[in-house]
Amino acid sequence: MLQTKQPSKPTTWQAQEGSQRIFMESMVYETLYEGTRGPGKTDALLMSFTQFVGRGFEEDWRGVIFRQTYKQLTDLVAKSRKWFNKIDWGTSCTFNEQAMTWSWGTGEQLLFRYMRVENDYDNYHGHAYPFIGWEELTNWADDSCYKKMFSCCRSTNPRVPRMVRATCNPSGVGHNWVKHRFQLPGSRFKTLTNLTDEDGHDEHDRLSIYGTIDENVLLLTADPDYKTTISASANSEAQRRAWLYGDWDIVSGGMFDDIWYNAKKHIVVTPFNIPRSWKMDRSFDWGSTKPFSVGWWAQSDGTDVQLEDGSWRSTVRGDLFRIHEYYGCGAKVNSGLKYEAKQISEEILIQEIERGWENRVRPGPADSSIFTEEDGPSVATNMAKSVRIDGKLRKGVRWLRADKRPGSRIAGWNEMRSRFSNTIPPESGVRELPGLYFFSNCIHSLRTVPALPRDEKNLDDVDTDAEDHIADEIRYRVRHLPKKAGSGRVRGMV
Repeated sequence: MLQTKQPSKPTTWQAQEGSQRIFMESMVYETLYEGTRGPGKTDALLMSFTQFVGRGFEEDWRGVIFRQTYKQLTDLVAKSRKWFNKIDWGTSCTFNEQAMTWSWGTGEQLLFRYMRVENDYDNYHGHAYPFIGWEELTNWADDSCYKKMFSCCRSTNPRVPRMVRATCNPSGVGHNWVKHRFQLPGSRFKTLTNLTDEDGHDEHDRLSIYGTIDENVLLLTADPDYKTTISASANSEAQRRAWLYGDWDIVSGGMFDDIWYNAKKHIVVTPFNIPRSWKMDRSFDWGSTKPFSVGWWAQSDGTDVQLEDGSWRSTVRGDLFRIHEYYGCGAKVNSGLKYEAKQISEEILIQEIERGWENRVRPGPADSSIFTEEDGPSVATNMAKSVRIDGKLRKGVRWLRADKRPGSRIAGWNEMRSRFSNTIPPESGVRELPGLYFFSNCIHSLRTVPALPRDEKNLDDVDTDAEDHIADEIRYRVRHLPKKAGSGRVRGMV
């Protein structure tokens, strides 16, 4: 809690009871303030630094708060001016507009900076900031910038606290990694301890604090209709839940948030044995430093299927079921395994043998880039080479060229939306159009697809900085037109 330097004067700002106070008082090294819109997260982020001004740390108390772009710093500047200029610090307090820096007469400094990509860290290498803040953490596509700055969270003064602080709502291109890092929403208000990174190195404790608009008594007193305004401003039920309830189950403003919210209970199905009359194939999105994705598909011919509990489920001819997946992701967020093409091919065949699908799975669509030959055989050519498994020589994995014509991306997202929508039974109870379903064991699809954010510059497309590899692979499959006898419609088989 921050008070004026002279007790005889009234308090200028103090944390409201609940999440603001808990955030301000937290001494856990890495603390995230997340939740609904309106609990005063930005104010609390600013004051979590200034509460240590005048404590005798002087020039050793330095802080930096990041936004992703320079333009986004405007709100931080405005809110800091609102409070800092009113507080009696007992010393001078000035803001340098050009340097975007607050300075106190006792030596403390708070810098406002932007960091867009990991290479921007070079501007801060060797600096010492015992306080590092991040406003709207989910704006960053991965954790590279965030974690790189940990090396700067230091001080030569042993009395100075070291703290990393961040705020966000459940939305944005970084939705998934933030959710995963802080184990949201299940670990709210629980300090995560005994943590290690992807390389097995020890990490600091971390804590997430959930704030709600209902705690902001001052705002609701001044604007009793604020919650109604927020609800009316949302463009989907998912966004409304994110804004009003801090719902992490789906990213607000995402490509599929509205349809997924309404159709999830229909889209996700318990695995069942695939009828022999159904066609099976696979799709592929190549990646080396980034993840690769292989999806196995079963396409219904309209016959019913028997579930594990003995009940029967009806299907529509053309229904697509994602029945299995092989996602080549590393321990680091949105990183790949750097596998060779033949290594991936061999693993695909092993998984099909283990599931009794050998010689049953047909070639399906893959990213057309794998057919490019540069300084040697293409990825597709290498994957098609025969491999020896269990002492038996087996044919390699073949692929067809995915539809990458102009407009195919947006058409693919629209097709996915339509198929998701088709899983919802109509009032008559009888579906007529083919849907898109995921087996419940396709955990990476269920993690990444619902959270895909839209591209801010083209709302009809997905933000390509997000973890979109599985979604691309699915898009290839829903756009895939199986070859008809003698038509030659599908080219590029290797």
